[in-house]
Amino acid sequence: MAQSDQKIKPADIFDKAYQFTAADDVKALGLYPYFKPLTDTDGNVVVIEGKEVIMAGSNNYLGLTNDIRLMEAAQKAITKYGTGCTGSRYLNGTLDIHLELEEKLAAFMRKENCVLFSTGYQTNEGAIQTIAGRNDIIFSDKDNHACIVTGTLLSNGRTVRYYHNDMDHLRKLLEREGPSTGKVIVSDGVFSMSGSLARIPELVALSKEFNARLYLDDAHAIGVLGEGGRGSASAFGLLDEVDLVSGTFSKSFASLGGFLVGDRSIIEYIRHHSPAHIFSASMPPANVATVLKALEVLQEETWRLDRLEVISNYMRKGLKELGFNIWTSQSPIIPVVIGDLMDCLKFWRDLFEEGVYANAVVPPAVPRGQSLLRTSYMATHTDAQLDSILDAFRKVGIRRGIIDQNGHSLIEA
Repeated sequence: MAQSDQKIKPADIFDKAYQFTAADDVKALGLYPYFKPLTDTDGNVVVIEGKEVIMAGSNNYLGLTNDIRLMEAAQKAITKYGTGCTGSRYLNGTLDIHLELEEKLAAFMRKENCVLFSTGYQTNEGAIQTIAGRNDIIFSDKDNHACIVTGTLLSNGRTVRYYHNDMDHLRKLLEREGPSTGKVIVSDGVFSMSGSLARIPELVALSKEFNARLYLDDAHAIGVLGEGGRGSASAFGLLDEVDLVSGTFSKSFASLGGFLVGDRSIIEYIRHHSPAHIFSASMPPANVATVLKALEVLQEETWRLDRLEVISNYMRKGLKELGFNIWTSQSPIIPVVIGDLMDCLKFWRDLFEEGVYANAVVPPAVPRGQSLLRTSYMATHTDAQLDSILDAFRKVGIRRGIIDQNGHSLIEA
């Protein structure tokens, strides 16, 4: 039969889905760690599959998700405004409390202006694609969050990625570009997997030297680090030197949504040009009211920030002394590197059986061979709960051959 007579099987766009079996394979082994429903929670302790476990994997850094004051604020907002806005901020979706929150966040962050987005993801996606045009270049850290990556892909600007926290590499990339191109350096303030801080003093210096703007995503830093919880740049006394700072409400602020602060004219431009802002329904009233109350609590109860720092230091020290590799964590995010993917999933299961929930993070979220348990801590964790977490890691680490009883790692760094 001539080749031209052979029938070619039509392509099916769903083939990739039909051929995806990885999740079912892991489920069959009893090692699947994702999409586990919580049937009860007080923040520190949750119930999963009928089992009470200490939550060591939440971004609820200030421990406010079950705070009665926030819940009452949300309930009052629903009573007054209803359950949703049914429109974008651009049209019928702006409430007076949206404007109040923008004003208070701008004042808190010591910037001229603020714009809200419906999610933290949309904040970076929508802002980056809006500010970077055809003749502009985005310099992006290779470990930046997926929402930053999406924003760079959607923009009309050209993106170059520099090695993680490598200021020498960033300098070389900046030196290649002429003065006629607009430039913006974009980085996480705290990197979500490693818990390490960006090298902000060097980023500020390079942005000034090469006439580049500096944009920090402080999703894991606002309400966590810096003066009064003002974020990563504030931790270095450099908040005034950063052009744009983004944050999210799904972590320290115990709600959902996101925001961007900066100079008035830049924020107004983004407010009127960002598709993610213009074409998305606005934050529901309950979410806005929750954030307003959380911001108030953050400023009044500064002990939460102090306690969070004490806990973070305690857990870093404790996990290191047990022999675990925790990379270069400088925040309440503390990774415990296991290495092999299947070993990581088995460690996760055993840890769960010991009464602790942490997040199993595997490729592509981390490089191959660097699968890890991502732990994160809350200001409301008790000393007893912290010691229980360390004890569970010690037991499972020894059982799984990750550490020995003398506090030495048994895996390659």
